[in-house]
Amino acid sequence: MSVTGPWRTLEVEREGALLRVWLNRPARRNAMGPTLLQEVGDCFRAIETDFETRVVVLGGRGVSFSAGFDRKPPASFDRERQPADAGFRLRRFEAQLGRRAARAIEACEALTIARVQGHAIGGGFVFALACDFRIATHGAVFSLPEVELGVPLSWAGVPRLLQEVGPSRARELLLRCRRVDGRTAHEWGIAHAVVAENDLDAETARWVEDLLRRPQAAVQLTKAQLRGYARNATLGDLSEAAADLLAQAARDPAFRERMKQGF
Repeated sequence: MSVTGPWRTLEVEREGALLRVWLNRPARRNAMGPTLLQEVGDCFRAIETDFETRVVVLGGRGVSFSAGFDRKPPASFDRERQPADAGFRLRRFEAQLGRRAARAIEACEALTIARVQGHAIGGGFVFALACDFRIATHGAVFSLPEVELGVPLSWAGVPRLLQEVGPSRARELLLRCRRVDGRTAHEWGIAHAVVAENDLDAETARWVEDLLRRPQAAVQLTKAQLRGYARNATLGDLSEAAADLLAQAARDPAFRERMKQGF
């Protein structure tokens, strides 16, 4: 798969060593269905062999970075291409798409910056956490509403959150479903910079310029060190099991009722 696509739910722009990857479902506030998750994972895995790219900016077209899980997704992920008896393996594959996409962002050898405006909800928040840096607007909203919906946070969001903000803030965000704006996100260590909406592109460009002028070998090796020590601190990867727990929790009547209410 080429970095430039063709994509159904992404838009990719190249500017020398910079690659901009846009979630491109603005009418749905870049809500995440199976196709978008598959394409994000494919795109970031393709960057692994795109040696020209040194910095990737992940953003969302329209008013939001991403409103999270799409509650009105297509009937299924390319189910017309699947045999009628695909059953459990297909359902499990779909449940793992978000985890694989977030891991592909995290594993990207290029430096990654999340450009966050509007909503970064649920999976959108996790995608931002998977990036090396996050630049947000004052009015951006970060939220993890999964517990309120009746399911646990999946996609390895919990260990990423713990690494970035620590257990105290993580408990507040996860168990109280606390919504925080860009200023608070900056204070808590979620965002590395917070700016007015009109300044978001200029601030992102400043970060890109600064990162590109660093020696490439030293940058990549240091990123590998940081990633390795972060993995060591987690003492194992339970994220695959977490996706199975999410699928199990989604069968709970409370979850189904809350989804109907449009929380």
